[in-house]
Amino acid sequence: MEERRRREVEMKTAPSGTFVHVPELYWEELRQKDLMKLCESANATPHGHRGLIVPFLNQDLLVDMEKKCVMRKGPRGPVAVQDPLLELICLVYLLNVTQAVISNELVTVKDLKESHFFQGPHAIDVVPLIKRFGQDMTGFQKAAESIGGVREQMADGAYRIDTFPKVPVYYLLWLGDDEFAPRVSILFDRSIENHLSADAIWGLVRLVSAALMGSMPR
Repeated sequence: MEERRRREVEMKTAPSGTFVHVPELYWEELRQKDLMKLCESANATPHGHRGLIVPFLNQDLLVDMEKKCVMRKGPRGPVAVQDPLLELICLVYLLNVTQAVISNELVTVKDLKESHFFQGPHAIDVVPLIKRFGQDMTGFQKAAESIGGVREQMADGAYRIDTFPKVPVYYLLWLGDDEFAPRVSILFDRSIENHLSADAIWGLVRLVSAALMGSMPR
């Protein structure tokens, strides 16, 4: 199994997200990387001696390899993120990111090489999104645009949401009516598996969906 598969998301958690473990090893491996090459691959910006800034949704994350923490802008300067899942997925992206570029070929989880992972407790859960936005296109549009989403001409409403620089995710909404129930689909660029393992993709979707629902920890 290739090296990056040993850097998969180590989630000691139920699908409810009760607990997430960020391995110390991930920080140690990140510190060993060539900072300039890493920034080139990840579309990130060097910051200080051993740090970098990587965009995520509509914000910039400061990854400090010396302090071993991920920070975001606060009213009085950088503050540590309070979401261990975000910290974990950020590290996995930086450890796995390759030179592969966005292909602009959209796929579902069923089209991914590791599609078998997305079953049972790891099935992509769109039910909360349907309950929240199934009859509320305006709310969906405002939520997507608040996190940097760009409108796409698909479904009744659709947005491309740039998570990390090389990992766009697409959220599609079909409104419900008297005949059809509302639906939500999540699509990925074919290149996503060059940068993230299946469990990292699952975790990333949870982050984006939480942000859309307005429940992502700060």
